[in-house]
Amino acid sequence: MRYKLKLYLDTSVISALFDERNPERKSLTESFFDDIETFEIYISNITTLEIEKTPDKNLKKLMKESITKFTVLSVSDDVEELAREIIQKGAINASYSEDSYHIAIAIINEMDFLLSWNFRHIVRKKTKDIVRMISSLKNLRQIEILTPAELL
Repeated sequence: MRYKLKLYLDTSVISALFDERNPERKSLTESFFDDIETFEIYISNITTLEIEKTPDKNLKKLMKESITKFTVLSVSDDVEELAREIIQKGAINASYSEDSYHIAIAIINEMDFLLSWNFRHIVRKKTKDIVRMISSLKNLRQIEILTPAELL
């Protein structure tokens, strides 16, 4: 049996499946979802909470249906501690703490990749560099932060 890569998807990947405002991102996300069976897919209770906040009832329903087969990871004390450190070291602004939790959950649960379309806070060099430094100093597994398009 071949090893399946473990992927953590943040909410931006789920919402991109249905985002008509950005056809290219939607198409790239759909291509990724076409091959999704070749991976082990994880989300977190942070993801499900963010989906619950979606004001558009139809969009919320579609997003909830799209995640039913994914394993949902929870926030633990280790995740809390790491998320705080990610903010403290300046990788993520405290105003966007959910993003630090996405990263911390992916690291603590030893994902191979964290996939996101969030270029403002997650998929950016500064965040990647600080997360890599924190993981190294704490002897945690290194994860790659990518967009779904970069994984294809």
